[in-house]
Amino acid sequence: MTETIGYQRPELVCPAGTPAGLRTAVDAGADAVYCGLQNETNARNFPGLNFTPVELEQSLAYAHARGAKVLLAVNTFPPAGRFDLWRDAIDLAARLGVDAVIVADIGVADYAAQAHPALRLHLSVQAGASSPEAIRFYCQEFGVKRVVLPRMLTVAEIAALHREIPCEIEAFIFGNIGMMAEGRCSLTNYVTGVSTNMDGVCSPAADVRYEQDARHTLTTKLGPVVIDRFIRGESAGYPTICKGRYLCSAKKDPYYAFEEPVSLNLSALLPDLMRAGVTALKIEGRQRSRAYVKDVVCAFRKAVDDLMAGGDAAFASLLALTEGRRETEGTFRTKRWR
Repeated sequence: MTETIGYQRPELVCPAGTPAGLRTAVDAGADAVYCGLQNETNARNFPGLNFTPVELEQSLAYAHARGAKVLLAVNTFPPAGRFDLWRDAIDLAARLGVDAVIVADIGVADYAAQAHPALRLHLSVQAGASSPEAIRFYCQEFGVKRVVLPRMLTVAEIAALHREIPCEIEAFIFGNIGMMAEGRCSLTNYVTGVSTNMDGVCSPAADVRYEQDARHTLTTKLGPVVIDRFIRGESAGYPTICKGRYLCSAKKDPYYAFEEPVSLNLSALLPDLMRAGVTALKIEGRQRSRAYVKDVVCAFRKAVDDLMAGGDAAFASLLALTEGRRETEGTFRTKRWR
């Protein structure tokens, strides 16, 4: 079979929360994996996740031997007086030969560009850059080669953006959809004193509580704040403030004040994204299991290869892997998705 004219072969970028997760993603067909160090420099700084420098070096060797790239997320925002940790992460990435560093903070981007001009930079979704003016600034000032777009644009807007910017585009295709103002969330910090943006932790496990009463009603809390209540048999997810149900005087029943528990799934829009000039397709979920990573990566690997070979992208249902067993195309088809 020959490749179809009109599509640009996208890179499949997959999550690696641990070295074992990295090997799973690579073996399942990832073109690239993204991961972070075991500290506040990455936006998934959870206990039990991420890589030591030695593990990163070994994982690089594993991935490169199989033709896959490794992208290191250094995508949190350094607090005043603590820049050394972020500088050391950039130096380590350059020394070990990672294929790109994913940055969000202007100071981190500037340090990387000045100290290691040969180090490839990707702009994290945490930077929240969605306009051609903002993206061009990062390209011109820091030599950014790829932007990871916030999940707030339609496919048509992505295609238009592609024509106006001098760098590659990476777009999310599956996984958590989160808040729209990415990189600017202060909800966890408000409740726990720990910052998603600077400490890399959303809903830290040490502050999460599950309480069950005599009727088997399950209450989930983050610190002192009740996030949700679930009746017996109802599926309960990990409590995050932005996906909790709350009571207020203006509503009769509890309601999702910010966002419903639902996962992004753009499998039906895959051909449109490829025509729009998306260079890389990103799967979310560094905190997910190896089984999740294997199933999602295998599904999108086959779909991309089938499209490039002139066929159709036939997907088995991924609903079982979605949050709350619900999926959405978010804003990618239309802004009026809620």
